[in-house]
Amino acid sequence: MKKASATVDEYISEFSEDIRERLKLTRRIIKENAPEAVESISYGMPAYKLNKKPLVYFGGYQSHIGFYATPSGHTKFKKELSSYKQGKGSVQFPFDKPLPIDLIAEMVKFRVAENMGI
Repeated sequence: MKKASATVDEYISEFSEDIRERLKLTRRIIKENAPEAVESISYGMPAYKLNKKPLVYFGGYQSHIGFYATPSGHTKFKKELSSYKQGKGSVQFPFDKPLPIDLIAEMVKFRVAENMGI
């Protein structure tokens, strides 16, 4: 059984170069839009908390980046996410499409405001 990653850098390093680049970009978008968020590994993937509450998570997979902005984050952006495969509180950004940078940024900003009670 594979040992769980201890840090986000370690997690990202376990992927092929093409996936690593998308993971690094996702991480940068989160950090730029939630600079006060605390980064960790939770549920075996990169996780961010703000005000001691979950903010967003992301993960690398063979054919997509999984992005988890909690159910409220996905409900708020239901229309914008409609072309992607989804679950409750999750969305898959496939590798055959460009990563939706602006959408991810908006989702992070929304979750920051939500966690800050704004």
